[in-house]
Amino acid sequence: MKLANPLQYPLAVLAGGIFLVGGVRLGRLPAVVVIPGAVIIATAGAAVLKSREPDKVELANKSINREFQQVRQQAVALGTRANELNEEATRLLTDSDQIELLGVVQYACDRTQELPQKIDQLAFRLEGKDALLSVDELQRQLKQAEVKVRNSKGIAQEQWGKLANSLKRNIALAQHGEDARQAQLANLSTLIAESGGVLQQLQNKLRTADLTNAVAADELRELSDEFKGFQENVDVLIA
Repeated sequence: MKLANPLQYPLAVLAGGIFLVGGVRLGRLPAVVVIPGAVIIATAGAAVLKSREPDKVELANKSINREFQQVRQQAVALGTRANELNEEATRLLTDSDQIELLGVVQYACDRTQELPQKIDQLAFRLEGKDALLSVDELQRQLKQAEVKVRNSKGIAQEQWGKLANSLKRNIALAQHGEDARQAQLANLSTLIAESGGVLQQLQNKLRTADLTNAVAADELRELSDEFKGFQENVDVLIA
């Protein structure tokens, strides 16, 4: 079982506190028994809670790791919100002619909930104190983005164009021998934040629009496609 700091687990501290108060007030136990008992319960509780957590991915480079953890927290929060949207859509889109629309929304939400795992995979490419994103790797990503720019239109084309420009800046960094990992993580953070904005629009539309109206349903479908477009951008950065 993993050792853990009880102060990082409020439930474990609460359990120890209940034992302490109960032991003194109800059990009339001496302090020499109650205090160590409370510490043991809090420590054991923290260890149990920590053992249930997934292993946290840590990078050796502290500054890169700090950026990585922030991006991962963004992804986890976005996945939680996507799950809430999924549940709302399942409750609200119940008519037979809304099944296809429900599927579009659910697909986008399901993809979003996979994001933390994908970002953990990215850690393997970012690992190491001296690891740099290679120019070849960045150029491969840029080619993917440029193909998408040529084959897209409207908002999707704009999204891919922004990603391509960001990758060009990262390539310039790498060609000058600088570490482009922080820039890559910043790109990822921006994409997740923008995805969150579109998700909020999706949720608002789902809650307020008359989805029996074809125009409102099309607007919801367009937002779902835009949301999915951000996810494809993310896939390019972490693939």
